[in-house]
Amino acid sequence: MNLYIEIENGVTKNHPALESNLMQAFGAIPERWQPFIRVERPMPTFYQVLESDTPTYAKVNGIWTDVWPIREMTAEEKEVARQAAITELKESWAARPQVENWSAWVLNEETIEYEPPIPRPDPIKGKIVFWCGADNNWKDAPARPEGEYKFDFFAWNWVEV
Repeated sequence: MNLYIEIENGVTKNHPALESNLMQAFGAIPERWQPFIRVERPMPTFYQVLESDTPTYAKVNGIWTDVWPIREMTAEEKEVARQAAITELKESWAARPQVENWSAWVLNEETIEYEPPIPRPDPIKGKIVFWCGADNNWKDAPARPEGEYKFDFFAWNWVEV
């Protein structure tokens, strides 16, 4: 699907059009129409802001394209976003089933993640390792049965759902 955009005095006019539509309307691509490449809306990183839901059109490396205005957050915006992420994480963490199992874990406010007091051991093939809150350590879990099961951390076994 080739797109073209109309240019008048070095400025875009209207929106991109399909090559097939231009061919049907004019029999050829008119000189005032130039190639255009559609760029999907980007996903800003955690500390970036997409300043508009609508792109602008600009010539980049000789080709007209969508340009999405993204900027880095200010220090104040970053702190507000960080605090909101911490609050959201604390709320979702507290709402987990059997949350008492992870009561020894601590929120690292730099990484915005809960961390165990003891690092998780490297996995051994064929073994399932879960955090055991009763022992405050990592522990091998029994093999998961076939079917719909969830793990009960207090009974330390799989329970049919």
